[in-house]
Amino acid sequence: MRILGIAAYYHDASAAITIDGKVVAAAQEEWFSRIKHDPSFPEQAIRWALADTGLSLEDLDAIAFYDKPLLKFERLLETYYRHAPSGVSSFLKAIPIWVKEKLFLKQEIRKALKGMYPEVKQLPKLLFPEHHLSHAASAFYPSPFETAAILTIDGVGEWATASICAGKGRNIQILKELHFPDSLGLLYSAFTNFLGFKVNFGEYKLMGLAPYGNLEDEQTQTFIRKIKEELIDVKSDGSLILKRPYFTYATGNRMVDESRWAKLFGLPRRDPESPFEQQHCNLAIAIQKVTEEVVLKMAATAVKLTGSRNLCLAGGVALNCVANGVLLRSGIVDQLWIQPASGDAGGSLGAALAAHYLYFEQAPSSKEGQDDMKGAYLGPKYSHLDIERAARKYNAPYHKFEDQQDLYEKVATLLTEGAAVGWYHGRQEFGPRALGNRSILGDPRNPEMQRKLNLKIKFRESFRPFAPSVLAEDAGNYFDLDVDSPYMLLVAPVKGSRRQDLPTDYAGLPMSEKINVRRSDVPAITHIDFSARVQTVHQETNPGYHALLEAFKAKTGYGLLVNTSFNVRGEPVVCNPEDAYRCFVRTHMDYLVMGDYLFIKTEQPESEKIAAVQAETFTLD
Repeated sequence: MRILGIAAYYHDASAAITIDGKVVAAAQEEWFSRIKHDPSFPEQAIRWALADTGLSLEDLDAIAFYDKPLLKFERLLETYYRHAPSGVSSFLKAIPIWVKEKLFLKQEIRKALKGMYPEVKQLPKLLFPEHHLSHAASAFYPSPFETAAILTIDGVGEWATASICAGKGRNIQILKELHFPDSLGLLYSAFTNFLGFKVNFGEYKLMGLAPYGNLEDEQTQTFIRKIKEELIDVKSDGSLILKRPYFTYATGNRMVDESRWAKLFGLPRRDPESPFEQQHCNLAIAIQKVTEEVVLKMAATAVKLTGSRNLCLAGGVALNCVANGVLLRSGIVDQLWIQPASGDAGGSLGAALAAHYLYFEQAPSSKEGQDDMKGAYLGPKYSHLDIERAARKYNAPYHKFEDQQDLYEKVATLLTEGAAVGWYHGRQEFGPRALGNRSILGDPRNPEMQRKLNLKIKFRESFRPFAPSVLAEDAGNYFDLDVDSPYMLLVAPVKGSRRQDLPTDYAGLPMSEKINVRRSDVPAITHIDFSARVQTVHQETNPGYHALLEAFKAKTGYGLLVNTSFNVRGEPVVCNPEDAYRCFVRTHMDYLVMGDYLFIKTEQPESEKIAAVQAETFTLD
């Protein structure tokens, strides 16, 4: 049974292929188009996935799209009807697009596929599982569980904004849903917007900003109280009601009524790129704590309704790794598995799996306690010839290593010397996290590494934290974490024995100075609250990256590295060797490793000129 899954037309378009219920290829359109969060029909991702698996359209048993457009159109019409005449301008803008492009989406998809492959006489069956069912399928079927509770939380699908399902064998049963306009995901996005970040882009920035807030501060507690009393009504089961006058996303072009929010919280909406003040940090931690509270209540309800203490998570809110860590430590569940592509990109994968198990009623194979995501290494892989071709194009000198271990030893030495190294190996990671194949690496012991990576390479805000990649067998030496975290979706505390005392005047320091205070013996990956977003690296799924970590440990005694995604702000993660090389020479990265090839910045033509590109070159994200 061979199925192509597609997600498109909102954000993070993607394509995935499953064969006999196993995910064999998955790619995001933005990798190829170089448009971050590209929503367009994923033509290039589809072409790559079919070519990678050696399939044609005619070989497929079905094509599954990740939601039901007619239900979305119903929600649009009913929402405008309820709020009329409010939102008439938004309605007039939206309806022509829906009628022309989205209402007849089935025909649009068929037209796009026929345009790609005009020689195909008969297209496969086209299926439309619901949005949250696609999320649930993406979480349950690849998980290591035979039975589980499934919790999906995002902005909105068709009507649902959160769902609780029971997964058993090949079956998924929807037990409870929260419906639009009440949405935890949209609530978090509203605060993302109010604090000056882009919706659907900056939610992770809000999460990173939150620890700079002071939870004990009277202002923070006031913010939390006002959120829970004035903005939302949270029920004991985790369902919530948003107070309508404060939110305008249902019928307007803005997320919130900014004047009402300014009056409620006593501060105006933050202008993008303006300095952060303590009040912004306090508001960020307030909504983060409320979000965690709601997630815990929803998880407890999922366990109660299903009777299972195994929990699977998906949907955009499942990428809130701080909340995931709180949930894991709460004791509500025994085992937690989170889809690494929890956002809309993972919808293509979930749609294909839903079609396989629910529409075609295929029997599942035994899971034997392992997940089926292959470490999320599901994207394109490029050959030595591709790397050499890119080098020739840019007249780029390189050093080729015949022995992989020699390469690992060399890179480990460079890292100990303070270098920032682009690391480009194997298949690309599906989802938003770099997991050691499209990564920029650094020495976590280096107190200047966070500043260097943020300001000179990523060209992004200085408060943004960096994650550690740690040998799975050594994780307990650095973090209070007793489970695997292969997909960098859990935040855990840095062990107390590694922490350093803060200066006596720390509480009164401005945010810009707090950032630079050394907190542990691995300062580059220790966030301001002594936490870290952990990736455990396993020899079974990524032997090369594991070997590099071992080489670094042999030289330093530390089995972990700083790992951030191989891109600059406003751009997608690099995909092909040309993308990697261009990113390398445009930044202050010191070295680039692609496969067996080492590129040294000082040897590259005009490298100093290209590396002098300033942050203004890069679009805001």
